Formats: sequence, structure tokens, C-alpha cells
Amino acid sequence: MHKSLNEIAQHLPANVLAEDCPSRAILQHVTSRWGTLILIALAPGTLRFAELRRRVQGISERMLAQTLQVLESDHLVIRTAHEVVPPHVDYALTPLGAELAVRVLSLAHWIEENLPALQEAQT
Repeated sequence: MHKSLNEIAQHLPANVLAEDCPSRAILQHVTSRWGTLILIALAPGTLRFAELRRRVQGISERMLAQTLQVLESDHLVIRTAHEVVPPHVDYALTPLGAELAVRVLSLAHWIEENLPALQEAQT
């Protein structure tokens, strides 16, 4: 049985609506433009920095590096540096990141499925 939207909203495990709730910072990182796109890009598997930059079109090297650092500090992304020349660094989702990516992908699919109706409503 599916819970109603009202039931879900009333039973949040943390009070994300409270100004001082620590979940707000994570929510901001995950729902930022680049955070969301990086989670989607890493959902299929591990990528090197340059591959990730090519996949997430329009992101600068600096913004990619900053966003990856934030997602890594949130324990959603893991960075693996290989000691080779030239340097080789891989990025992958942690188990928590993979669980979150499923939800973010669900949102992205919903948007794409409803894009015609959303665009029509904008006109």
C-alpha cells in the first residue's frame, strides 16, 4: 500500500524544514544542479575524472572537482587515486550514494516522461 503524500511529509526522519537541521546541507548538495547530474552520471559505474567531465556536459573542471569533494565528504562518492604516471583517479558511488542515485534517477525519469506537459504548461 502506498503512503499518501501527506503521510510521507508528516513523518520525515529529520526535520529538514527546520533552519538548523543538518539534513539541509546534504539536501542542498544532492539537489544542486551539478550534484544531481554527477550522481546520475556515476549511477552506471566508476568513471575517471575526464570521463565524468565529458558525461556531465557544461560543467567546468573546477566545479566538477568542488562538487566531487562535497559529495565525497558526504560519503556519497568515493575517490580512488592510483599511483601511476600520469595520475589516474576514479570516482564511484558509495553504497549510500548508489541508494540515493536510484531516487535521483527516478526523479529524472519522471521529469523526462512529463517534459512535454511541463513545457506546455510554461507557455
